[in-house]
Amino acid sequence: MTLLALFSFTIFRKQSSTPTLEYSLNQDPIRACFVILVRNSELNGIVHSIQQLEDTFNSKFNYPYVFLNNDEFTQEFITTTSSLGNAKKHYGKLDDQMWGYPSFINQTYAAECRNEMARWNIPYADSESYRHMCRFQSGFFFRHPLLDQYDYYWRVEPDVDYYCDIDYDVFKFMRDSNKKYGFTIAFREYIETVPTLWKTIMQFRDENHDVTSRWPSESESMYHFVTQDEGKSYNGCHFWTNFEIASLDLWRTNDYLKLFSYLDRSGGFFYERWGDAPVHSIAASLMLKKDEFHFFNDIGYRHSAYSHCPIQPEFRDKCSCDPNVNMDHNDPMSCYPVYESAIQS
Repeated sequence: MTLLALFSFTIFRKQSSTPTLEYSLNQDPIRACFVILVRNSELNGIVHSIQQLEDTFNSKFNYPYVFLNNDEFTQEFITTTSSLGNAKKHYGKLDDQMWGYPSFINQTYAAECRNEMARWNIPYADSESYRHMCRFQSGFFFRHPLLDQYDYYWRVEPDVDYYCDIDYDVFKFMRDSNKKYGFTIAFREYIETVPTLWKTIMQFRDENHDVTSRWPSESESMYHFVTQDEGKSYNGCHFWTNFEIASLDLWRTNDYLKLFSYLDRSGGFFYERWGDAPVHSIAASLMLKKDEFHFFNDIGYRHSAYSHCPIQPEFRDKCSCDPNVNMDHNDPMSCYPVYESAIQS
C-alpha cells in the first residue's frame, strides 16, 4: 500500500479511442496558468469564456488566470473577473517594448503598407492594434513578469465556447507525456498577410547554423505540416493560436528568441501582417519533434465561425456540441488533414 501511494494516474487520450490510464511517478505540482490578453471593453466576452472554462475544466483544478492589457484594467473589470470561480487572478499591463513600434520600424512606410493591403480587402489590413497584438503574442507574452513563475500556459480569448467536460489535468498530461505544444484547430492562413515570412525564416536557418543544427531533421519534425513542396514555399497551415496549451520553455529558449528577433527586425509584423499563428506554428514545426505535439481532440472548442467537436461516440455524454459541426475534415480552411499526414509520415 505504501508503494502504491507514490503513484498517480495520468490520462492519455487518442483521437479515435477512449482514454487509457498510465502511471506517473512525478507528484510535483504543475506551474501553469491561463493567459488572457484582453481589453476592458471585452469584459462580457471574457466572462462568457471563463464561465465555460470553469464549468468544463477549471472548477476541478483551480489554475490561476493572468490577465494582460495594453491599458490599465478598470476596477469594474477586476471586480467582475475576480468573482468568477475560486482560482487566483493576476492583472498586468504591457510596457512600451511589448506593445508599440520598435525604433527600427519606419512608421510612414508601415502606414503605406496598411493602406495598400486595405485595397485588397485583407482581414485587419489597416489595423495597427492587430499588428501590435500579433507581435506581442509572437515574442513577448511569455516574457511578462507575471508569467515568470509558470512552466505551462493555456491561452484564452473572449467570446469562445468550450463544449466538453475535461476530467483530467491537461497540464499534468503535457508534462508527464513530454508534450510541448497542444492545439484543437489547424487553420489555413491568408497567404497575402505573410508573403515573405517563409523566405525570412529560411534565411534565418541558412545564416544561423549554430541554432538550426540543434533542430530535429525534416523527417523527425513537423516540417511537412508547413511546407509541401520540398521547402520552396509556406503552405499556409498553422495551429490556430487563439487556443494553445503549451510549454513556456519552448518560447523562452535562446533558439526561439534569436529567431523572433530576426523576424522582428525584418519588419514583417508591420510592413506585412504577420500573425502569431503562422510564426508560432512554423517555429514549433521546425524546432520540435513530432511526438512533442498533441491534438486535443477531446476539447470541443469554437472561435468565431469555426469549431472543433469530437466525432467519436464516447464523447457524446461529455460534449454539448454537434459532431456534424466540426471543421476538421469538412472545411477548406482546415489544415487538420495536412497535420495527420505530416504526423504519420
